[in-house]
Amino acid sequence: MKEILNFLKDLEANNSREWFDLNRDRYDATRKQFLVVAEQLIHDIRQFDDEVPALNPKDCVFRIFRDVRFSKDKLPFKSNYGCFVARGGKKSGFAGYYLHIQPGECFLSGGIYMPLPEYLQAIRQEIYYHPKNYIDLIENKVFKSTYTLEYANKLKTAPKGYPKDWEHLDLIRNRNYAFGHRIEEPELFAPNFIEKATELFKIIYPLNRYLNKAVDENIGG
Repeated sequence: MKEILNFLKDLEANNSREWFDLNRDRYDATRKQFLVVAEQLIHDIRQFDDEVPALNPKDCVFRIFRDVRFSKDKLPFKSNYGCFVARGGKKSGFAGYYLHIQPGECFLSGGIYMPLPEYLQAIRQEIYYHPKNYIDLIENKVFKSTYTLEYANKLKTAPKGYPKDWEHLDLIRNRNYAFGHRIEEPELFAPNFIEKATELFKIIYPLNRYLNKAVDENIGG
């Protein structure tokens, strides 16, 4: 992990095509290392989440190259490596398990970030009709002490079709249902990091199962 993080730190400080081309060997080497990490995570996650198939690590690891066509930020490369393990891989839209390695911003997360509109509606509907099931998950002591709701991007009022005076309205104003756990750099370098990450992912498994079931039962999956 040290080699990966050192490469990303240097890339962050020298984010140009010229520098990247001169350091292509470092990129290739660290990407291979990260693919091995992804492969280990896929294997370990499958031991407790039977919805996750035997994915190819390349179907879970995000590209480092940025699409700058419609962005004001023209930096050509991301300064992070990301891996999302979920049924269907990184582009499936389902709830899953995410590892993010970036200088000063390393974290694990689970749930659904930027869900498809129909998935978001399915989740809101499930929470609205069965709020206790969701509340029990996010208020669980172990879960609550481990994960924090990230980038909720809440609506200012009730979603369309829902009463504004519902007692649990705040739960369905979210645009995202992703929860994160920050990782300090020394944790990355520990020999048992994958094992520890797997244990942290186990904690968020019940939420992922709940969210995916909501999608499956309300719109089909």
